Amino acid sequence: MKKYLGILWIVAGLAAAWFNIVVMGLPKISSGKQDDLVFGLINIIILTPIIAGGLITFGIYALKGEYK
Repeated sequence: MKKYLGILWIVAGLAAAWFNIVVMGLPKISSGKQDDLVFGLINIIILTPIIAGGLITFGIYALKGEYK
């Protein structure tokens, strides 16, 4: 069961990365407003690696069976 959930965590991490970059980050960067630019850069540079990286790492550990 935990190994199957590892796949789910990896997929959730990839979905979070896609959402942060494509939906939240790039439209804000291309809007032209300074406030939106800062928010878009924070999403892409800071939040995406933390959120997606954490979920994917957790999924990899779950696939390896580290959580017993």
